[in-house]
Order: sequence, then C-alpha cells, then structure tokens
Amino acid sequence: MNTSILACLLSVFLLTACGGQAIQRKDGSSSVRGFSIRDLAKSDVDSVVEIHQQEVIAILKTLTAKLYRCNPSEWKKSGYASADAATHALFKALPYWQLSSQKNLGWAGLLTEAGQQTYAGDRVKAMMNGLLVMNMAAYNHQTEFYLLSEMDAQKFYNAARNTEYVAWELATHRDQNSQPLLASSQPGDSENSRTEHSLEREFGKLIGLQDTLAKIIEDKNNRAIRFSVVNAAGSLFLPI
Repeated sequence: MNTSILACLLSVFLLTACGGQAIQRKDGSSSVRGFSIRDLAKSDVDSVVEIHQQEVIAILKTLTAKLYRCNPSEWKKSGYASADAATHALFKALPYWQLSSQKNLGWAGLLTEAGQQTYAGDRVKAMMNGLLVMNMAAYNHQTEFYLLSEMDAQKFYNAARNTEYVAWELATHRDQNSQPLLASSQPGDSENSRTEHSLEREFGKLIGLQDTLAKIIEDKNNRAIRFSVVNAAGSLFLPI
C-alpha cells in the first residue's frame, strides 16, 4: 500500500477515535484516554477489559476510604495519619504492580483474617488488600491487555461470588460484644445512614462489573463458566 494512503487512513482513524463526546460527570472528571500507538495491538475486548479494571480499582479505592472513615481506629492501628493516607498506601503499588511484593500476598488468608472476631490488626487493610489482590489475580496481575492476552471468565465469576461473601460478612458478622466487626456508618449518622447505603451500592457495582466481564470473556472464549457458591460455613473462597 502507498505510504501516503496509509498515512491518510491512519489520520482518519485517529480523527474518528477522538471525535466522540466525553461523558459529563458531576465532579468534572473524565475517563477519556488519549490515543497510543499501542492501542493498535488491542482488540475491542482488550479495551473493555482495561476499562472494567479501572472501574473496579476506583470502586475498591472508594470502599477503602469509606470504611476507614467509618472506622478510624483501624487506620490508627497501621500508624497512618488519616483515612486518606491509609487508602493511598494500599493502592500506591498499582503503577508497578508486576514488580510489587503486594501481588504475592495470600488474598484468601487476608479475607479470612478480616472476618475473624479475634483479629487484632487493621481489619480494613486486611479486607481491602485481600479484595485488591484477588481482583488483580483475576486479571492475571496485568494492567494492560493486548490481542494475545488470555483472560479466564471463571476467575471473574469466582471473584464476584467471593465479593458477595465479603459484603455479606461485613453486614452480618459481629464481635464478642455483638457489634459489627466493621462499622458501615460514621459517628452521628442516622440508623439508615447514607454511608451504609453507599457501601452497599459500591459493593453492588463491583459485583456487577465482575459478572459482566465474566460473561464478555465467556462469550469471547466460548468456554462455559462453572457455577459455584462460596462455602460460607467454612469461609472457603472460590479460587482465582
């Protein structure tokens, strides 16, 4: 193909890609990404996987910040100055995740510890670290996806069921004094607090994203998901 024709076609492609209208959000933020030459090596599904991952991480950050604000004693256990500082610390390894020791943590053990009455450490850190590592494991600990990237729908399905169990545990498990292991509302909130409801919504969005991506990958790979449930009695999480 003539070089000038190829350049012209590429220009048309770039103009088309950049011509879409950005979503107008309340906070003024935008998720529009600039074009990169690496995008030429991505399929539509690869781009969808990346967008889903970014949304999952954003929800996990929101949940972490909300839980820390509702439970200030937890971030103090880890020696942080504020809920925001503790939240930032949990996610600071993401830009170099492949090189981070955090990705090698046993997420099932962390989630199990977070649900035990006798656990004396930072319960928010254990729970949210477990959810972060589990979700990143579902993406094979990758942060970019290309035509040859292999995704397993079963991992995303299992992650959704595990997340359902964690959300149920958060809502129902009590300590020796019959108090929630983690408060889901801030001091001074009403009984049906907005904080508590917002936590439920965030967990619901997270589970919905995991299930949706599982269906997309299942359809792409033509490989059926095996439907399973978490063994709540034994706190056994589905493998990722």
